[in-house]
Amino acid sequence: MKKLGLMMFMLVGLLVFPGLANNAYAASAEAAGTHIVLDGQELEQPAGAQAGIVGGNVMVPLRVVAEGLGYQVGWEKQSGTITISQEGTELKLTLGQDTAYVDGQLVKLSSAPFLQGDSTLVPLRFVGEQMGMKVSWDNVTKSAYLTSPAGGTASGVVPGTASQAPGSETPNSVPGGQPAAGDNHTYDPGASTGNQAESPNALIQGISFSENRLMFAVSGSVTPNVFKMSGPERLVIDVPNADFAPTFGDVHPLDAGRNGQFAVSDYPDVSQIRYSLFSQSPSTVRIVIDLNRSVDFKVTNLDDGLVTVDLTVAAGVPSTNTGGGGRPLVVIDAGHGGSQPGAISVTKKQEKEFTLAVALKVEALLRQEAGLDVILTRTTDVTMTLQDRVKVANEHGASVFVSIHGNSIDPPSNPSGSETYYTRDESIPLANVMHRHLVKATGLNDRGVRKSSLHVTRETKMPAVLLEVGYLSNKTDAELMYTEEFQQRVAEGIVAGIKEYLGL
Repeated sequence: MKKLGLMMFMLVGLLVFPGLANNAYAASAEAAGTHIVLDGQELEQPAGAQAGIVGGNVMVPLRVVAEGLGYQVGWEKQSGTITISQEGTELKLTLGQDTAYVDGQLVKLSSAPFLQGDSTLVPLRFVGEQMGMKVSWDNVTKSAYLTSPAGGTASGVVPGTASQAPGSETPNSVPGGQPAAGDNHTYDPGASTGNQAESPNALIQGISFSENRLMFAVSGSVTPNVFKMSGPERLVIDVPNADFAPTFGDVHPLDAGRNGQFAVSDYPDVSQIRYSLFSQSPSTVRIVIDLNRSVDFKVTNLDDGLVTVDLTVAAGVPSTNTGGGGRPLVVIDAGHGGSQPGAISVTKKQEKEFTLAVALKVEALLRQEAGLDVILTRTTDVTMTLQDRVKVANEHGASVFVSIHGNSIDPPSNPSGSETYYTRDESIPLANVMHRHLVKATGLNDRGVRKSSLHVTRETKMPAVLLEVGYLSNKTDAELMYTEEFQQRVAEGIVAGIKEYLGL
């Protein structure tokens, strides 16, 4: 069945359908200079389609690693349906959709394939699962490593590090399923567990990384042990008396050795996140953040089912600025945009739509105020880097920077509520005022003011906050967030907070 699943996408890649190329990928800076290394040998890639990161997924041209296989193919041009049959098994799929039928049974695909040139690109995670390969992504060298089962790495070791250069025989292994030298731990997967405690383990439900912070959802009480390691640089989070939830593998890749990983993009200090069942006695889940340099961190564990590890760096020296005519200048930042949709809500809407709608409402209200000026980082659905957003605020000498976002976490964890983030201590008064007005406007749970090293709140040179208005992964929050009434209330709350802070 795995081979058949793989062939669904290989065959799509052999069919050329004009006009369906993924423009977001074509525009992505990640698409240049990438490498694919299969069992130590770098593979030649089509000039018009190379491995890269799109929307948080590492995408690879499938035909590079699957050339030479074949099935019987039927094509219905009018409906866009491809029928693939082999040895009594029939597959049906439609180009651009993330579902397929296997012998009449609906199968959910990790991500819909798309065409770039004459090649079909698919998520690296899917390639690994379908081909039984060990996979990893090196964000520094922009390299995808694939190791086939016949010549793969040892069981229990998560392959790949941020320091691996393309073209070498096998990526170096760092702590995943087993500790490396210097971890001061020993783990024998076949050893007796001895007198193990009978109390049930806490269950890790999901892991995510965004806004320069790692979050993992857990059912049960945990006390994580977080520490740094070097050679290469990494941050290790050990969660004793814990295991992966039965549904964890439905959301995240998890191999037979209870190991998995996913790539991280847009955060230059981090290359990937790895996780494994590190020990059986006691049962311990280990999460590793592979770093490109040493960073500081802060752990938040409020026993609310969500543990956060914020990566922090030394803050720059702030300055106080005003706009034209000595009036305060406010910069409103609508998160994401263009080829960066942000989180997808449970109602199938994009975060970028919500953030722009609220930002435009905030702008309209602020323009009615004679005592200040306002600039938006974006007024339309365009792509902007984090550096671009910071540049707008710093070059215009803003007095206040407010970034608008919607939060999300993988199921089954289902938090609800509003959060406000800041980085530098000078932003604390702004964060407190803005959060009070935000919670009053949303009517959602108060999840507090939190310190986190987010690029837009760290690199700006004025008091800056990032508002997580609500959770797009929560049905109640998400349904509210896309209503005009709720967006207007939030916009009015943001304006009230800005005016109070500026003394207007």
